Amino acid sequence: MQSIEDKIFVKIKKSGRGKEYFASDFMAYGESKAISKALATLAKKEILIKLATGIYYYPKIDKKLGLGILYPSLETVAQAISKRDKARIVPTGLYALNRLGLSTQVPANFVFLTDGSPRRIKIGKGKGILFKHTAPKNLAFKSDLAMLLTFALKEITQERVTAEHLDRLKYVLQQTPKEHILQDAKLMPAWIKKLIMTLYE
Repeated sequence: MQSIEDKIFVKIKKSGRGKEYFASDFMAYGESKAISKALATLAKKEILIKLATGIYYYPKIDKKLGLGILYPSLETVAQAISKRDKARIVPTGLYALNRLGLSTQVPANFVFLTDGSPRRIKIGKGKGILFKHTAPKNLAFKSDLAMLLTFALKEITQERVTAEHLDRLKYVLQQTPKEHILQDAKLMPAWIKKLIMTLYE
């Protein structure tokens, strides 16, 4: 009979490298304690990498350029967690600004609003993901870009929007039809809706 450890290894190898895993992905193989132990053993053998408590990664390895292990981005890990929890997330804070090209700063900690459970996850040295709970209506946007724009502008605040911000936002909006963004107008603060409409003129 195959051990739980062997069953997990067969599954992750079949799925290929570069994927995140949780203990819940292997519940069919046994009790949670036994699964956690098997995952810890695979990490000890350096088959899996433990990213954070309960989160493992079957590493993608670059051999062509000699870069070695290619770690997943914090956003990739956050998306994997949201998929597992069946929760919606949206970047906020400095990360939202960076995503839109409104800031060159890359934060060590990524902050997401979610309709799931609030939590802080430490990943590596000095890095982490913070999920802040928000009401589901705040994530009811149909357009991901409209949602990202809204939370990025909330982070900047109306008083601190600069000409450089406006130039960048105008460029971003040129890639998307006006009606796609304004279908979510009712979810935006009045000043953000007005600003976006002005940028489309």
